[in-house]
Amino acid sequence: MNVELHDIWISPGHDFKGRHGLGRLGHGVMRVAEVLCHAGKGIEGDRYHGENPGGKTQITFLSLEVVEEMRRTLGIVLPDPSVLRRNVLLSGVDLNTLIGRKFRLGGLLFEGMEECRPCYWMDEAVAPGANAFLAGRGGLRCRILEDGILRCGPALLEVPDSGVENAGG
Repeated sequence: MNVELHDIWISPGHDFKGRHGLGRLGHGVMRVAEVLCHAGKGIEGDRYHGENPGGKTQITFLSLEVVEEMRRTLGIVLPDPSVLRRNVLLSGVDLNTLIGRKFRLGGLLFEGMEECRPCYWMDEAVAPGANAFLAGRGGLRCRILEDGILRCGPALLEVPDSGVENAGG
């Protein structure tokens, strides 16, 4: 199936992880047109790179459709979806259909591990109600299974273990 990668972000450090009651740090995010993905390690230059080799937080995906629905439902103007602290904003697929599955995106092989559940700080970083809204649709945590470059723009999404090209979108 054809999908679109709208934005890719990396951050050099954690702003919220391990910060309960301490406030946010200011590492910020950097928008990039492409990223180098390292199998088993993560995205070069991102806060999770090499942090937990083989772990499930090597790359995170977020649905543009979910972000747009959240904007409408909560009646907010979200200046930049990067505040949601996911790596890749894409459209054209229901990310929950990729949980527990291997898939190719832009030629690279990933494994969908679990929903990227929202944290309570979403209400602070985005708007009141964002945490509850994103429950069950907060994005997708993945392992990177092949080295390569992932780029913004149109991309082909294939789910080899499904026997079909369409991943539920």
